[in-house]
Amino acid sequence: MSEILRVNDLKTHYRISKGFSLKDKGSIKAVDGVSFYVNEGETFGLVGESGCGKTTLGKAILGLVPTTAGNVEFMGRNITGMSRDEMREVRRNLQVIFQDPYGCLDPRKTVEQIIAEPLVVHKIGGKKERHDRVRELMDVVGLSPAHIYRYPHEFSGGQRQRIGIARALILNPKLIICDEPVSALDVSIQSQVLNLLNDLQDKYGLTYIFIAHGLPVVKYISNRIGVMYLGKMVEMSDSEELYAKPLHPYTQALMSAIPIPDPTHEKEQIILEGEIPSPLNPPSGCHFHTRCRFAEPKCAQEEPPFIEYEKGHYVACWRCMK
Repeated sequence: MSEILRVNDLKTHYRISKGFSLKDKGSIKAVDGVSFYVNEGETFGLVGESGCGKTTLGKAILGLVPTTAGNVEFMGRNITGMSRDEMREVRRNLQVIFQDPYGCLDPRKTVEQIIAEPLVVHKIGGKKERHDRVRELMDVVGLSPAHIYRYPHEFSGGQRQRIGIARALILNPKLIICDEPVSALDVSIQSQVLNLLNDLQDKYGLTYIFIAHGLPVVKYISNRIGVMYLGKMVEMSDSEELYAKPLHPYTQALMSAIPIPDPTHEKEQIILEGEIPSPLNPPSGCHFHTRCRFAEPKCAQEEPPFIEYEKGHYVACWRCMK
């Protein structure tokens, strides 16, 4: 299985200033040295609490926010720092499905105009070809082609997300970043959209980066999963391996919060103490040590390296290096 994307020590820091003098108040370290890879044809899940930097990481890969350090290699090319014109060509193979199915669609445009917009931007096909392609994709994602001239406000949330999926597919991309695409939908609709994404992956050979904070959702759709905390990747593994044998104390706490539909099953629930530290002033050493039940003095002094503990299972924790 060949790599389609590799992220190398990527950082996105935002400078903070205050007052008329614009005095420097430091940096928000939204993404702070993240490395991972994605294989062609797989779904790589990114999971973590709100504010951990997973959405910013997705935007940095897409070139929608600037990067402070590191680089992104897509299909063998370093796409970090590319010009707008160069990035436009890359985006034919690198698309996104946004979280909010209400806010990501222009209310002034018809469904046809919304879905066909990438074809217009890239000057692909004539009017009839675009029209036929839109009707084809509407049918593929479960929308009636008869509704091609309707506006977004005439659709439900699940239908609007299907419109967003069709728009992401219109250019036949290789990789789609799914930024919490089901978090704003009802549970029953979530399963429909997840099944649709799986079907489309099988049909078109797509690769996904699936960003979410719902662990059951990530497990259902992902082949491999990366766990983020305060701008850093703390664990990465095959989906089944991660859920069967979480190594990092943060991952263990997240897993313990997953409800099990069996009243006779007893499971230890790990309660994380305190609040997530500010990315403006993260803790020294291991960022998680202020909430970790296994923290030792070394954890506060030195940052643990992100190592391969077992084949394909990576973790950043001093407990795993003893």
